[in-house]
Amino acid sequence: MKSFETKSVQTAAMKERSIQPAVMPIYQTSAFAFSSLEEMEGYYEGNGTYLYSRTANPNTDALGQTVAGLEGAPCGVSASSGTAAILAGILAVVGSGDHVLAAEDVYGGTFHLLKEELVRLGITVHFADFSKIGEIEQVLIDFPEVKLLFSESITNPFLRVEDIAVLDGLKKHYGAKLMIDNTFATPYSIQPYTLGADMVAHSATKYLGGHSDVTAGVLVGSKELIRIAENRIVSLGMNLSPFEAWLAVRGIKTLALRMKTQTENAAAIADFLKGKAEVWYPGLGAIVTFALPEGMDIYRFFSSLGWIKIVPTLAGVETSVSYPYGTSHRALSEEEKEKVGVTKQVVRLSAGIEGAEDIIAQLGAAFAN
Repeated sequence: MKSFETKSVQTAAMKERSIQPAVMPIYQTSAFAFSSLEEMEGYYEGNGTYLYSRTANPNTDALGQTVAGLEGAPCGVSASSGTAAILAGILAVVGSGDHVLAAEDVYGGTFHLLKEELVRLGITVHFADFSKIGEIEQVLIDFPEVKLLFSESITNPFLRVEDIAVLDGLKKHYGAKLMIDNTFATPYSIQPYTLGADMVAHSATKYLGGHSDVTAGVLVGSKELIRIAENRIVSLGMNLSPFEAWLAVRGIKTLALRMKTQTENAAAIADFLKGKAEVWYPGLGAIVTFALPEGMDIYRFFSSLGWIKIVPTLAGVETSVSYPYGTSHRALSEEEKEKVGVTKQVVRLSAGIEGAEDIIAQLGAAFAN
């Protein structure tokens, strides 16, 4: 190399193969180089792993494999968001003319995806009260075109704990597949795949990442379904960036520590709120949902929360509150909100890792104001 131009490009690109980092590097590259045309051809013949980061990348693979391991599933794939992971899972099972049966009390964004967007693909979606097994079964009898059941391990925002084993029995009897969104519970608390779910989705934006600094999704399940879902992610451009995947994997390393503290804090907060508000807390997970008494000013309450942040999401290490009526379930009609119980007085609290006594003191001040 003689010219300045060549040196400035090629010197920086030289690899130091003797370096062995203690943690996985960020493979921030759009593509991977080959030493020969023969080596590149070998990739297409199944003898290589990486070609282009939209199709596969070591960081995104690491995220999918890590979550699959925690869920007890054979394999997993990363996606650009939790919604993307859910969509990929749905499209791995159903297509135009097929039907999906979903719990009516799922997250508002998922409800919108199911109700408004899938119809554009010729997919019919039915909703049912999944706390009533007879209602689920009646839909399955009336609509044999149902190929997928969808619910959440702990529903958003009222924290109903799904009976996955019962759904597993129903889907087997009626020849359908079962997908569970395990975002709220995380595999720390529940592992739906081991209970019969064919696929498990996560918004890794939440507890898996854990620090409110990444947007990512993960889908795990059987090899056959994940292979199809991965093809959908690649074809539709729903892939995750290497850096986002790296952040999520880093967050997972402290998942157990965070969930232990956040769950303990949530239990203490739920106990404090009893008698002051209507409280939903199943003794599982780190979310507490409550409804302020009628007549109590919701705006004043939120403005009195001090250092507790108001955010439209959840699961960071900092305690936060959200307003389902105006954020997560905003797209639902008034009738739909009323049906699932999302009123203007409902608050969803995400317990952080601060001292429980400090969180409770701040909430007490807001109630007293």
